[in-house]
Formats: sequence, C-alpha cells, structure tokens
Amino acid sequence: MKRKQYNNDFKNTIVELYRSGTSVGDLHREYDVSEVTIYKWIKALSPVEGADGLTPKDIAEIQKENLRLKQEVDILKKGYGHIREKVTEQEIIDFIEQEKENQPIQLMCHVLEVPRSTYYQSFNKVKSTYEIENEKILKRIRVIHAESKQRYGAPKIHIILGEEGFVVSLNRVQRIMKKAEILSVIIKKYRPTKSTGLVVERENILKQDFTTTDINQKWVADITYIHTSNNAWCYLASVLDLHTKKIVGYSFSKSMTVDLVLDALSNAITIQQPGEGLIFHTDLGSQYTSDAFEEAMTDAKMRHSFSRKGCPYDNACIESFHATLKKEEVYRTTYVDYESARLALFHYIESWYNRKRIHGAIQYMTPQQLEDSCRSKIGS
Repeated sequence: MKRKQYNNDFKNTIVELYRSGTSVGDLHREYDVSEVTIYKWIKALSPVEGADGLTPKDIAEIQKENLRLKQEVDILKKGYGHIREKVTEQEIIDFIEQEKENQPIQLMCHVLEVPRSTYYQSFNKVKSTYEIENEKILKRIRVIHAESKQRYGAPKIHIILGEEGFVVSLNRVQRIMKKAEILSVIIKKYRPTKSTGLVVERENILKQDFTTTDINQKWVADITYIHTSNNAWCYLASVLDLHTKKIVGYSFSKSMTVDLVLDALSNAITIQQPGEGLIFHTDLGSQYTSDAFEEAMTDAKMRHSFSRKGCPYDNACIESFHATLKKEEVYRTTYVDYESARLALFHYIESWYNRKRIHGAIQYMTPQQLEDSCRSKIGS
C-alpha cells in the first residue's frame, strides 16, 4: 500500500491550525494524518530561533537557491569575456547610467569590469561622433513619432530612417527611443465580452460515460465562484475522481487565471500519483484550453477530454459537487474575507466532504474510505 501524499498547502494549513490552538490529537482525528507526521510538519515549518522567522525548510530552500545562483554566476562569468569583446565601453557606461537608480554604481562597475574612475570621467569627455550621431537620429525620431501621432514604434521608425539614408540598426533605434522615453501609443477600443462568443469544439473522450473500475482512471474539473462580505470574489478550482467522488485536488485564489487550474492539477497529481492514460475532462473555458494547461496535460501523460459546447451534462459530476458545496457550506456562511473563506473550504473539503460525508453513489462510503479500499487491494 502506497504512503499517502500531501501537498504543501495541506501541510501549511495543518500547521496553521495547530498554531491557532488545535491539538495534534484533534488534527490527527479530524484529517486522518498520523501524529508523528504532524509533529514532523510542525518542526519543518516552524521558525528557527535567531533566524528571523525562517523555518528549516526555508533555510534549506535558501541554501539550494544560493547554490543555483552561484552556479549561474560562474557560468555567466565564463561567457562574459566573449560578450565583452562585442560591447563598447561607452555602451556599458550608458547602461550603468541608465540603471543607476536601480543598482549601486560601485556594484555595477565591479560586475561589468569597468573602473569607477572611467565611469565618472566619461561625463567630462567631449561628445564622441557616435553620441553626436545619436542626437541627430533622436531629433529625426521625434519628428517621425510626432507626425505619426505617436502611433509608430521603433520598427516602423527604423524603416523610415533607412529610407531617408540613415545607417542605423533597429537595436540602436530601440535604445535611443527607450532612453528618450519615446513609446508608441495605441489605445484599444473597448469591446464588451459577448456571452455567445466563438467557442472551438474539441474532442469529447468521456462522452458522458462516468463508469470506472478503479481510482485515477477518470477525473473531472471545473471552477466555481465564492463571494466574501468585503464584496470581493474568490475562485475555487476542483478536481474530482469519478470512481470515489473524492476531491483529489483543488486550488483557491483571488483571481481566475490559468495558474488557478494548474495548481489544482498539480495538487491532484502530487497526492494521487496517477499512471499514464488518465482521462481528464473539463469544459471549454479559456483556462482549460490554454497552451499552458495543454502542456501540463502532455507532461502528465493524460488524455484531455472536453465538454460539448452548450452541453452542461458532460461535466455534471463536478458541477454537482460545486452545487453541493454551495448548499451545504457557502450559502450558509458569510465569509469576512479571502482567508476566512480559504480555511472554511479547506475544512469542508478535507475534513467533511472527503473523509466524513457518505455518498449513495458509492454504497454510502466516504470518498476516502473507498480510495483506501482500492489502494489496499492494489497493495495486497
């Protein structure tokens, strides 16, 4: 029997509940996690004395990141010598001047291997031919930009300069315009979103066949809205296993982005560790049809199935869960803010729905009981 997996959000919330006064014993009984494991999480996620609030896990991650940065710096140092030969000293000085409000001059001179005396002396030098040419080019750029009513950017201005006989690269035009803060100004016309926009049909592998013979064969996913009393909307993305009706992954956020559904998928994979060929069914929402989500599907070796346009029955199971969530929890509660809603949903899904709420569709077992039963058969 495989050891249960828990995502970082679950671990952090358990430790958070412990710090708020819930005993380890109560957490063990409530969320079906061993006391030894909970104490291990508390130790890993508790601040180290004298470390400004950092936990052992934070320190380990910082050390790992420092090692990665050191390796990157070593690589860049090896390659910088070749690049330095292709960049003039004046271009480096111009870069330092441009970035001096963001980075210390002394540090930039050291990293870019330019003596500080050279940098400061450059301001007392007579203008070079290159600088004089830049001023001439800038003067013409301002005219072209104004004549276009600020619509032209560097590519088009570069073309016009070439037609007028200026020998200048596009990169140089871009640098001159950036330094002079000359930008193309395009105001997009406001277009209200249509409720009947064009939706491209995609393959429906599931075809309303919700039957399964084991866990991790067919998952369904969707997003629902959660309102808080400060008049702010939050969003819950859920992933449900059709065999157990368990919510195997979810993510809660203040914004409905692709990251929301990617996090829910990642949490489900971390906990369930599914094999190849799993059918993952969603609607045709932009988050699920995005390139990033399709890439995640490919990486996980899952088969992505989509509901037909305008057919709510294709994804009825996950919509049923969200309807149940609203009736049993959301509509009965007033959430003060995002954090109170997050904790309430964590308790509902992890403690109540997955581990305590029995389902007629699975012989009145809880989703976790059925999953444990399936896993024990695999392990026997």
